[in-house]
Amino acid sequence: MTARRRLVGGGRLVIASHNRGKVREIGAMLAPHGIAAVSAGDLGLAEPAETGASFADNAALKALAAARAANLPALADDSGLAVAALDGAPGIYSARWAGPGKDFGVAMERVRRELAGREDRRAWFVCALCLAWPDGHTESFEGTVHGTIVWPPRGERGFGYDPVFQPDGYDITFGEMDPAEKDRISHRAAAFRALVETCLG
Repeated sequence: MTARRRLVGGGRLVIASHNRGKVREIGAMLAPHGIAAVSAGDLGLAEPAETGASFADNAALKALAAARAANLPALADDSGLAVAALDGAPGIYSARWAGPGKDFGVAMERVRRELAGREDRRAWFVCALCLAWPDGHTESFEGTVHGTIVWPPRGERGFGYDPVFQPDGYDITFGEMDPAEKDRISHRAAAFRALVETCLG
């Protein structure tokens, strides 16, 4: 079995994303550990095609591409919304439902339309994180948060499907939630805690 690899405080890390919301959330989680984060977008790195069959596959594709291009460790997130009544859709196609313009208003409307006539509103967010080094070594982690789809969308905080997702135990959506509270309970936070324990703790 290959030994776990750790990040060293004071180093630089590429966040392999052009999504400013994700970059902001991940950067905030890294900051207390002395890791200086730079986004793939700021470095002008191309976004590889997400051809994987799972969130974990796509996270690995993105992390390895960024690590090799920048010659630095890179962290990629692949995440999305899964809706029980839609057999887990949109799943790995969550961003594609937003169309080429990445309009998540369109994506949320599609969720509403496809749920028409269905009573089950259970849903969950999934986050797969992959930490990759230029030599091809990777460490992978996954987190989930369960909740309910609500309509109409509520709140202007967060990004993506946040305004229609109400996490279990709360009466507000991710779109209404204080970012610090979302960072504490989100799917990304769960995956990140596992990463910290393994590679930063």
